Amino acid sequence: MRSDVQHFRCEIADGIARIALDRPERKNPLTFESYAELRDWFRDLHYADDVHAVVILPKGGNFSSGGDVHDIIGPLTRMNMKELLAFTRMTGDLVKAMLGCGKPVIAAVDGSCAGAGAIMAMASDLRIATPEAKVAFLFNRVGLAGCDMGACAMLPRIIGQGRAAELLYLGRSMKAEEGHAWGFFNSVVEPEELEGTAIDLAARIAAGPTFANAMTKTMLAQEWSMSLDQAIEAEAQAQAICMQGNDFRRAYEAFAAREKPVFEGD
Repeated sequence: MRSDVQHFRCEIADGIARIALDRPERKNPLTFESYAELRDWFRDLHYADDVHAVVILPKGGNFSSGGDVHDIIGPLTRMNMKELLAFTRMTGDLVKAMLGCGKPVIAAVDGSCAGAGAIMAMASDLRIATPEAKVAFLFNRVGLAGCDMGACAMLPRIIGQGRAAELLYLGRSMKAEEGHAWGFFNSVVEPEELEGTAIDLAARIAAGPTFANAMTKTMLAQEWSMSLDQAIEAEAQAQAICMQGNDFRRAYEAFAAREKPVFEGD
């Protein structure tokens, strides 16, 4: 998987990709270029055998302030409908790429996490925060609907319909403690522990059965639109596929030998 990206920071080591928006002087906003490059990077990640988990990190005490006011919002006010729809489809494609990348994604959130930054955290599989983290789906505050990049579909499934409606109608910030209580954050840790905690969690995931983890991620996304009967059948097929893999056999043999299994992702 390539790490020579231009519009965000990327480091790959030991099966873990560490990525971060890298404009700390402006709280790491997204631009047209970083949107597109992140979308393409996550699309390519589906085919990468050297990455088994992704950690999205903050930079300079902030996760991301969302779309850049001057580089994105200003130009959007001068676009026609065709151009605007191309942009909103591109931003939605970033979420689709994150959901379809086949690798668990962990968001390590500190400071500002707003707008599209909040969406990236929402689209991650797991979220860890510092006490200073503040998440705001602030589209309403700039005269737009809260239904941006899948927010009205995904956020209610994470924190509940009423809580999601409150955040999307008001555009107010959800503090770390509140987000943890509501189930948005899996845990809250001190700032100096954030990166280490996220990397440790990613390492534990990467050491697991990576093919099976990819199947779990696929099912978590696909079963939103299935009936219960369809979901049970889809899981039966998915599990039967995993049972043909060598990691399933390795786990059994390790259990029989009273050893810890070493998974290889095949």
